[in-house]
Amino acid sequence: MVISAMKANSENFIRPLANFPRSMWGDRFLAFSLDKSELKIYAKATEEPKEEVKRLINDQTIDPNAKLSLIYSVYRLGLRYLFIEEIDSQLHKLFKDLTMEDYEETTLYTMSINFHVFRQHGYKVSCDVFKKFKDYSSGKFKDDIKSDVRGILSLYEAAQLSIHGESILDEALVFAKAQLTSVVDTLESDLVQQVKHALIIPSYRGVQMIEARLYFANYREECCKYNSLQKLANAHFNYLQLLQKEELRIVTQWAKDMEFQIITPYARDRVPELYLWTLAIYLEPHYSQGRIMVTKIAQLITVFNDTYDAYATIHELRLLTDAVNRWELSAIDQLPDNIKPLYKALLDTYADFEEQLSKEGRASRVHTSKRTFQELARGYHQEAEWRHNLQVPSFDDYIENGLITSTYNVFSVSFLMGMGDIVNEEVVAWYESHPKILKALDLLGRLYNDVTSFKFERQRAQKQITSVDAYMNTFGVEENEAVDEIKKMLENAWKDINEECLKPTKFSMEILSIFLNLARMTDFVYRYMDTFTFPEKSIAEYITLLFVGPVAM
Repeated sequence: MVISAMKANSENFIRPLANFPRSMWGDRFLAFSLDKSELKIYAKATEEPKEEVKRLINDQTIDPNAKLSLIYSVYRLGLRYLFIEEIDSQLHKLFKDLTMEDYEETTLYTMSINFHVFRQHGYKVSCDVFKKFKDYSSGKFKDDIKSDVRGILSLYEAAQLSIHGESILDEALVFAKAQLTSVVDTLESDLVQQVKHALIIPSYRGVQMIEARLYFANYREECCKYNSLQKLANAHFNYLQLLQKEELRIVTQWAKDMEFQIITPYARDRVPELYLWTLAIYLEPHYSQGRIMVTKIAQLITVFNDTYDAYATIHELRLLTDAVNRWELSAIDQLPDNIKPLYKALLDTYADFEEQLSKEGRASRVHTSKRTFQELARGYHQEAEWRHNLQVPSFDDYIENGLITSTYNVFSVSFLMGMGDIVNEEVVAWYESHPKILKALDLLGRLYNDVTSFKFERQRAQKQITSVDAYMNTFGVEENEAVDEIKKMLENAWKDINEECLKPTKFSMEILSIFLNLARMTDFVYRYMDTFTFPEKSIAEYITLLFVGPVAM
């Protein structure tokens, strides 16, 4: 049944419609037709340069600094997954033989790149390596490095990997950002693009697929240093673009077939943006099934979120929450006609997942995702009850529920669901213990969203409660102070995530990267404003880069 009423039939209630901006893409991505022969050509074109890059990584005659610079470029280009064993082997040897004396004569640029590479791969290089660049009398960074823009830029990027207690990296971040900001308008060529983008979002906190494409375009000197690396990156980007456009076509067609624009016309229509979200978590081709599945889950989360926040009455939400908790088709009978299609879409989609994964002996992963979705519905319902009762919860109560409504519990377990045999029972048990990295991720997801959207939420027909409101109410502070304190919590959560990715870790980086990449996507989307709700401000540019425009040669 098409929802057309602004008022609920059962009560005199003006629905709190948010009037979200419409999708700017329409059916654009449905027109794509995958040419498998072209896909094979690009796959073939990666083979020879891939072997040559592997040889370079393993080459014992290459200077350690040059080796680390090569590994840095491989990572920045999104190619690490092709050389995991080779890179880990080389880094293990280099780190084992590393001494502080090795860096006595090293430049700021080289030092920062090496620090970045080791930290990025879980090796805890001491931040003391940067002490040599500080003036002992003043305690400030030396004046003679201020003219080294490439070095300052690399320091700025490296400082993003700081953990708790590393004050020198906190100082480096402030120093480097101020220096780059002061000189950016005087720079030329690739360097100006490198600095401008890093000031918008550092590469470590960016979306890996986007960062890879921008590195290829803006770091031409580094990419051209090895011809085989340049050839591999170019063929790899073209291969991935074809595969990704096909996946985007599939999920766009699915959303169209599910008729979300008809059954939930009040909700945000953001399928390409949601697909980008899943691509940000894992770009590897072998996770194609996972990306498609999680994009579907993300679409369900979006329409459920908007149903709870921007459409349904409290009575309808109580019925819907009870039905989701029951998770059975017979529960549909208790729902009003305007909510039934949404509930059926949820059940049908998860039934399809169970059918797919039961053939692989992984149906239990679907059940875990289902449980987290039920928990999410309860969290959304709690927020709705607070709004209905005109109640502002305490900050602690808000955060306890907000860790659920951040949606990242559903997202992370669903991404694990799509990873295949690498996710065994031990991984699932660890995940269900709610480890520190997951808690930090949930906090990021909730607070980032709130701190950039609270003013918009206050303007809604039915005022939405955010962590900013709860903090102000609980601690009796002004808005600016509440925002500042929440931003400090965000940076502390980032340090928690960085810390949890350092060796020794319980599981491989392939598992931990799910949480790290979700944090990156959160930063990317909410750093300045809610660019998911208003994608034309930023995300549209990157969707065009990845799925519309050609790969730059």
